[in-house]
Amino acid sequence: MHKQKTGIPRLLEFAGKYKALVVTACVLSGISSVFMLLPFVCIWLCVREVLRAAPDMSALNGGSLAMYGWWAVAAFAVGFVLYFAALMCSHLAAFHTARNMKSQALRHLVTLPLGFFSLNSSGKLRKIIDENSGQTETFLAHQIPDLSGTVVTAVTMLVLLFIFDWRLGLICLIPMAAGFVIQMKMMTGESMDFMKVYQDSLEEMNNEAVEYVRGVPVVKVFQQTVYSFKSFYSSIMKYKKYVSAYALSFKKAMSAFTTILNGTFFLLIPAGFLFAVYAPDIRLFLQNYIFYLLFTPACSAMINKIMYMASYKMIAEESVRRIDSLLQEKPLPKPDVPKMPSGSQIEFSHVSFTYSGSEIPALNDVSFTVPAGSTVALVGPSGGGKTTAASLLPRFWDVNAGSVKIGGADVRDIEPDVLMKQIAFVFQDSRLFKDTVFNNIRAAKPNAAAAEVERAARAAQCGDILEKLPQGLQTVIGTRGIYLSGGEQQRIALARAILKDAPIIVLDEATAFADPENEHKIQVAFEKLTKGKTVLMIAHRLSTVKNADEILVLSNGTIEEKGRHEELLKNDGIYASLWRDYQSSVSWSVGKEVSYVS
Repeated sequence: MHKQKTGIPRLLEFAGKYKALVVTACVLSGISSVFMLLPFVCIWLCVREVLRAAPDMSALNGGSLAMYGWWAVAAFAVGFVLYFAALMCSHLAAFHTARNMKSQALRHLVTLPLGFFSLNSSGKLRKIIDENSGQTETFLAHQIPDLSGTVVTAVTMLVLLFIFDWRLGLICLIPMAAGFVIQMKMMTGESMDFMKVYQDSLEEMNNEAVEYVRGVPVVKVFQQTVYSFKSFYSSIMKYKKYVSAYALSFKKAMSAFTTILNGTFFLLIPAGFLFAVYAPDIRLFLQNYIFYLLFTPACSAMINKIMYMASYKMIAEESVRRIDSLLQEKPLPKPDVPKMPSGSQIEFSHVSFTYSGSEIPALNDVSFTVPAGSTVALVGPSGGGKTTAASLLPRFWDVNAGSVKIGGADVRDIEPDVLMKQIAFVFQDSRLFKDTVFNNIRAAKPNAAAAEVERAARAAQCGDILEKLPQGLQTVIGTRGIYLSGGEQQRIALARAILKDAPIIVLDEATAFADPENEHKIQVAFEKLTKGKTVLMIAHRLSTVKNADEILVLSNGTIEEKGRHEELLKNDGIYASLWRDYQSSVSWSVGKEVSYVS
């Protein structure tokens, strides 16, 4: 079995055909680093000329000095041009790699069951796809070429350190080697583990921030602060805790690293005096010694760069791992031998389902039938399994046991595209795009004509909405102060469902947040939407289910009662209790108690 690559090799897989640009960038950066070091050799040659002429400066060969100077300029210029070309290649590769990562992730998302999105918020998914691909883009665009250049620089540096005076070279190498060892200890597996925790806390904070922003109206109404959103505040504190702990854990090691790396002169200067005393050729020793005094700081900068690149590499590897964790989510299984539903009858047969990570079944051995053209309502206490049952019909999740059938065909044996055409949804929390009302409605049927869209809008009782909008159906929602109320958004969502004209309708608390006026119009729209359709309805407002062909009472994942409204009231069970509570809530009003004294 082929084992999937991880880390940088996996990142290069995302680059695809642009991997060649990454290789080119590394080669150009490596060559550039050699040219960038040549000016130090030119300086050594200039020092040699000066010392050769000393003390009589009149014998100094100015032409040779000028030539070495121009060589240094030329070497630097060539190095700069090569490095610029390397960055051009790496940036092109990085942009395309980030695009490939995003497109692969997004293409994979559309294959996942819809239930995945109820468990993973938009803030979390945006963080995984957008920010992580951006972090790998930075690594490929800058750090990969620098890494190649640094490796070549290190090799060239070792050659230059030992080519002139191996004793001085060895002295310069001692603090650099010590600094490198400290650096490697800082970048151990423990640091990689922290990077995972850090990204987790950042992801959580990002997610909570999105939820907090969505709840700002509530915060303002009740004059609360960020502390009222305990989960958001907790995520901020968690992020602060990990970042602070990580930074402080490097306090001693980083101090030692900086001190040792910049302390080369504490060894080099005393050694210079010592070696000068016994040098057979003082002039040759001095020109070599001056070279090491100038060259050593450049070597220290290179070691510093390695440390930062190691950090960026860890971030990139963790980012790739997170993108892969999304790509490894199992898509909705497609049937080997697809079946077509014959009719719109819904049948739940001994269905059991438990959410991932939970030990308590959301549904336990549930069986019921919704005959074609009839309406069945699911009611009951919160957490009873109503929404779960409705979610299994369009395969938000697949059942753990039993089967859910449409027209005699198991939903798992129906092609996802065919299944989606059989069902129209109206949820309590309708989402509209930042687009025209026309395009929001036509999303249900992209090839619909303008007349069809308008008829659907009128059937959904959207006439008053269109009249108040400046461009009617062509008005863009969410711009220039044009926003719709919850009930108005619900009617637009109903227009979508009417336009789709699917044989099965799933209504999940569709009037939950509507005011009385909107609720009346939504009920009128329901009559148009559900006429001749098979309807599975979830409702807490029991007045909306009085006329259902059958009412199922779900509690603790099982069907406790079933029957029509009048029958259930006579049974005086859970439904009757819910009905009494509902009637009390309808008659309840806020007022001032008045006492009468006779």
